Amino acid sequence: MLAILAENGARGQSCFMAKLYFYYASMNAGKSTNLLQADFNYRERGMATMLWTAQVDDRAAAGTIGSRIGLRTGANSFDAATDLHERVHAAHMEAPIACVLVDEAQFLSPDQVWQLARVADEVGIPVLCYGLRTDFQGKLFPGSAVLLGIADTLVELKAVCHCGRKATMNLRVDESGRAVREGVQTEIGGNDRYVALCRRHFSDAMRDA
Repeated sequence: MLAILAENGARGQSCFMAKLYFYYASMNAGKSTNLLQADFNYRERGMATMLWTAQVDDRAAAGTIGSRIGLRTGANSFDAATDLHERVHAAHMEAPIACVLVDEAQFLSPDQVWQLARVADEVGIPVLCYGLRTDFQGKLFPGSAVLLGIADTLVELKAVCHCGRKATMNLRVDESGRAVREGVQTEIGGNDRYVALCRRHFSDAMRDA
């Protein structure tokens, strides 16, 4: 985080190049908490930020980024029609923005990921995206796939399976706690619908479903 702030402080230098970051993890790894801490670090230094979250995810209320430990703050909402480059650039022209932070980045469209890349490359604002890498079937989200492909920096945040190994998979469960093998890719839910598991226990649960 301090390295990003130092990078942002070099804005006046001709060699400055803002970056696109992707912080990815399974459920319950503290992605939103990490984002809110990064936002606090910027604002504590008097640097303005612009926060975004997916409109489809209203678990913490619409236009709100919330963490499991109780931290929350308001944010702009994006849907499939939002042009993020246009919105960020327009806001930046009114008042300088030091950093753009995006929660639930797995819900970005591939085009929106490229729009955020333009924010970094053309507008010169670092963009920090936080999201899931894969869905409940172990398949990449389209937005996450593009972020993995083009982000300047990839950072894996760690969650823990019940066995103590690193959790990398997101198991969807029904009301009885049984694994769900089929369904739409996007279904909003928390601990009542998803369990973070290591690959071995994810595979075991899917075989037994």
